[in-house]
Amino acid sequence: MELHDLRGLRLLLEKEFNRSMKKNWGIILLIILLFLGGTGAYVLHQNTFAMDEKTVVIESPQGKLTGILTLPKTYEDKVGLVLFIHGDGPIDATHNDGYKPLWERLASLGYASLSLDKRGIGGSEGNWLDQSIDDRVQEAQQALVWARQQPIIDTSRIGIWGASQAGWVVPKLADKESLAFSILVSPAINWLRQGEYNTRSQMAKEGRSSDEIEQQVKVDNKVKELLKSGVSYNEYVSFVGKKDAMSRERWTFVSQNYTADATEDIANFNSPVLLMLGDHDVNIDVKETEKVYLESVRPYELLRVKVLPDTEHSMLPIKTADSPLRTLLISLFAPRDITKKGYMDEITDFLQNVYANQGIQ
Repeated sequence: MELHDLRGLRLLLEKEFNRSMKKNWGIILLIILLFLGGTGAYVLHQNTFAMDEKTVVIESPQGKLTGILTLPKTYEDKVGLVLFIHGDGPIDATHNDGYKPLWERLASLGYASLSLDKRGIGGSEGNWLDQSIDDRVQEAQQALVWARQQPIIDTSRIGIWGASQAGWVVPKLADKESLAFSILVSPAINWLRQGEYNTRSQMAKEGRSSDEIEQQVKVDNKVKELLKSGVSYNEYVSFVGKKDAMSRERWTFVSQNYTADATEDIANFNSPVLLMLGDHDVNIDVKETEKVYLESVRPYELLRVKVLPDTEHSMLPIKTADSPLRTLLISLFAPRDITKKGYMDEITDFLQNVYANQGIQ
């Protein structure tokens, strides 16, 4: 068993151990012993996917970008391509191997997948916290230029998969590039409204009182005022206190992106769009997102909306998302079942029928 095969396992174990070292250390130890005792072969088999993975390097004026291109094991002609646009955070090309089950499904449908390390992650140069939404759009365009130069790629079948924060990137990209389709997973509409919604929803989920929630919202609203006033990082820290302050790099990132609003950009779509939402998403206001997309995508036949029940922001079932240990075990022993049942099937059906809609004017 090679070390790179265990990369995802190691990361998951480290994450779970850090979260649950005191409470679940016995269970974690048992998992490790089972793995070392022979279960590892089964886990390795479950985490071996029917696709070919190739590392890629894309040169750009802002520094090189590294990533992964996955291809079907066998193909007779050119293949389509899905470019992955990440959500927030320091995400590598595989999202800690979390993308691989979907890549495998896409490969079975005759699609390659292209996903890049965020800047400053893996071999990609730069710092993702220095990027604006427009910078991310430009980066996606650079990836598309590279993809269209690959002989194996059918340039008429290039589309996008984007999650969460990509909801501000993909609609802008649709105005600049000819996309065959777009798959949006849990996209937000307005940065500031999303922030307040997340605060209220998360605190309510944690059982916090109404007074506590309103007090935190007041603090957050004051921070919004500071952002709008263009105050320095030090002034921000003096207001919230060092304990509660975000890092200087994060403050810079938020300062250049907090005005993001996808409302007008959503009208840029002119090819089929699949909007995937979870009804228990505490990160974004699902009702607002669905409403704006229904009002803005024209002709309306281009839009397909799927709201999955008992599902959260990352398309995980609630019972899985609320249990780090359950998440770990499924990731190890049944990674293709980690997302909500129906999620990948919906994407499959969408892609199999997407070209029937291409004649819509």
